[in-house]
Amino acid sequence: MHPDQQREFAEFVASRSDSLIRLAYVLTNDQHAAEDLMQTALMKTAGHWRKIRGNPEAYVRRVMYHEQVGRWRSPRWGRERVVQALPEQAVADRTGEVETRLTLQQALRTLPVRKRAVLVLRYYEDLSESEVAKIMGCSVGTVRSQTHQAVVRLRELVGEPITLEA
Repeated sequence: MHPDQQREFAEFVASRSDSLIRLAYVLTNDQHAAEDLMQTALMKTAGHWRKIRGNPEAYVRRVMYHEQVGRWRSPRWGRERVVQALPEQAVADRTGEVETRLTLQQALRTLPVRKRAVLVLRYYEDLSESEVAKIMGCSVGTVRSQTHQAVVRLRELVGEPITLEA
């Protein structure tokens, strides 16, 4: 990579890594997996940096999305990890919040991968329908219909009103 390209890439990583790690965390639901996902996406992006024109963040997001979909399809995804000792920390009682979050996470896991990704990109990343369509390689109409179907299904699974704001 040319020194100017190395500098541009380093500046991009420095300026956008906070946003990218948040997206990776939402896609993986695990801090370490999110860091791995972001690192993998940035390595793949660095290899193509001279070819990337326009919006490099969109390219990285697309790489992250496709990489995570591949991980979800992998038979090794979701295996338990052994740790030597459990952390001993006192925390405030947040049972209600935890139950709500767990219910929603469980409901999200039942959604197909593309519908889950549409919800993450639309409501967590606050991207427009056209931006989501570009990242996912589909039409705006597909994004709209998958968003609608996913929200309807979440409401059925949770049994409570779900309010998502774009």
